[in-house]
This record gives sequence, structure tokens and C-alpha cells, in this order.
Amino acid sequence: MDGSGGGGGSLATPVQKRAHEAWRIYKYYLDKTTPHSTYRWIGTLVVFLIYSLRVFSIHGFYIISYALGIYLLNLLIGFLSPLVDPELDLSSDGGASLPTRGSDEFKPFIRRLPEFKFWYSMTKAFCIAFLMTFFSVFDVPVFWPILLCYWVVLFFLTMRRQISHMIKHKYIPFSIGKQKYSGRRSSASSGGASRAD
Repeated sequence: MDGSGGGGGSLATPVQKRAHEAWRIYKYYLDKTTPHSTYRWIGTLVVFLIYSLRVFSIHGFYIISYALGIYLLNLLIGFLSPLVDPELDLSSDGGASLPTRGSDEFKPFIRRLPEFKFWYSMTKAFCIAFLMTFFSVFDVPVFWPILLCYWVVLFFLTMRRQISHMIKHKYIPFSIGKQKYSGRRSSASSGGASRAD
């Protein structure tokens, strides 16, 4: 009996072994999609369109769509927010923080919710919401224009607060690419280039 403690992995049922192997394969292919962000987002757009067709074709499940919208708004806020909030970070020497003056050292923008996790959570949410539309218990009768108006107001208020936070702390959550400088060329180099033509 004393030797059985080390062999706990061998006592797994065949179902658990198959489930673990399926999970490993799933994670392997999920990890392979990491560098292909354009294709990942196109796939999420396809899942969104399938979900939208399902909801609008059966004219129901608006409460699921509202909950999905609130969840996606929460994900968007995490995606647009810095990892360390400058308002809450009282110590300037601990961790990564945003530069506040031009003389400060450049520190890259680190998101609270990275792009891959944002994409993965969003896609998972659309898939779960799609599956929920097959169960009538989730089809709660609601007046959907009220939910839509409430969500739009919530979206604009939240985005206004987030944008004012970005302006106050001078950060942009998107990188447009490497900054290019357009310096003056010397007359000798420009003259040589024109003679080569």
C-alpha cells in the first residue's frame, strides 16, 4: 500500500487518459495559432456571424446577447487598460509603469489582458452563447430595445471614462509600428541618386 502513493497517475481511468490526451492536442493546436492573429480574428468574426444569424433567425435569446455584450465590454476594458494603473501605483520604482514626462525612460505599454487571451475569451464566449441558444430555458422574454439602449449607454459611458484615463495618463494602447523619422538628405546623396536615374 505504501508504493501506491507514487503511482497515482497510473490509476487514471481510460476516460481520464483520453480526456487528458484530447486536452493536450487541443492546447497544441491552440498554441500553433498564436502567431496567426489575422486568421484567428477572421475565425472569431465567422463565429460571431454564425451566432448573429442564429439569434436573428429565431428572434429570441436577447438576454444571452445582452450578457454576452456586457462580458465583451469587460474584456475590451481589460484589453485597453495598462497592467499597472498609474492612479493606483503609488511607488514609481516598483514594476512597469507608464512614463509621465518626456524625460522619463520609454516603457512599453503592457496590457492587463493580452491580445491572445482577449481573442480566446471572446471566441469562447461566442461559442458558449451559441450553445446556450439551443436550450429554451435561456430564452427569457424581454423587450430587446431597452436592453440595446442600456448597453449602448453603458458602452459610451465606459469608453468615455477609459478614453479620459488614456488622455490623463498619456498612453495609447495600440502600437502603430516603428516611428519613422523624415530627416533632410544631404545634397550630395540626393544629387548622386538623381544622376543614377
